Amino acid sequence: MDSINSHWTVNSTSINSVVQAAGALAAPVEELMRAAGINAEALIDPDARHRVSSLHQLYLSLIDCCGEDIGLYVGRVEYINRLNMQLYTCGICRTFREYLNVMPSVLRFAGDIGEVRVSREAGLIRMDWLPLWSGASAYRYQSDEVLSTAVSIVRSICVPPIPVVKACFTYARPADCTMLGQTFGEVLVFSQPRSCLYFDEACLDYPLIQLHGDWNEGVCRATRHLFDDEPDEVVRELRRSLMRLLPTGEFSIDTVAGQQNISRRTLQRRLTERGTHFAEVLQALRKELAVQYIADKNLTITNVALLLGYADHSSFSSAFKSWHGVSPRDFRRAQGAR
Repeated sequence: MDSINSHWTVNSTSINSVVQAAGALAAPVEELMRAAGINAEALIDPDARHRVSSLHQLYLSLIDCCGEDIGLYVGRVEYINRLNMQLYTCGICRTFREYLNVMPSVLRFAGDIGEVRVSREAGLIRMDWLPLWSGASAYRYQSDEVLSTAVSIVRSICVPPIPVVKACFTYARPADCTMLGQTFGEVLVFSQPRSCLYFDEACLDYPLIQLHGDWNEGVCRATRHLFDDEPDEVVRELRRSLMRLLPTGEFSIDTVAGQQNISRRTLQRRLTERGTHFAEVLQALRKELAVQYIADKNLTITNVALLLGYADHSSFSSAFKSWHGVSPRDFRRAQGAR
């Protein structure tokens, strides 16, 4: 079995979810964190990074204290702790199909643990968990955490309910499958090449739940003026397309043109006729959205970076400083002090 890459890291939010679940299960959390080399004070900063190997060691200790279902408990905590990020994502999507195009990239914000990939298979939607560390397949905790978070999200965002048709896991069948059944449904398959979930393909066109009241105002505030105040239809539609594509990380001019069913050359020509170009519209949109997202303290700086399509916290921070002369963190502090 290969070892965990010493350079792989996760952010504090990921570890805090484990700590919260462990505390609820009466585990000696402080003692176990010290043994795993995790600095409790550093967890206060949600964007701080910690070694994946430390997270792994903490999980192994918790399995002894709390049982093999610990990953399922953490997944429930993760779902709630990441809820604000999901609300923003839902705010730029209309159907489950659109949401799935964004969801895999959104899951990157946890850190260097892996990715979720969505594909079709014989009338079903298949959601695969692809861990970076191949040795993870021998353990329950990581796939249980990620897939239970995913299934909680899927079950909550659409008007019609979306049941799990089948759940597959790389590990062997546990002696007690009670909580697995409660989380994923009756059809559980073990010792599989990949851990994955299956959903009926018909759910792709299910409409997402639309927020109302204060929640809706908070999420929509960041986007409404970007479109309502833009008189030109071409630029307005480009902004809408970019808004949906930014969190996926796939927002090149070719991708946008394909989404609008036009050629790259046609899109370029239309923008040139209006005295602008693709990079300029993209930059302006990111700059405006950044300020709106930073104003929401429920979003970490890493969350904001990923919503805007940046690969990581540092690349976004560099861009933000070039726009405003200060880091996103200092900008947020200054806004809070007013």
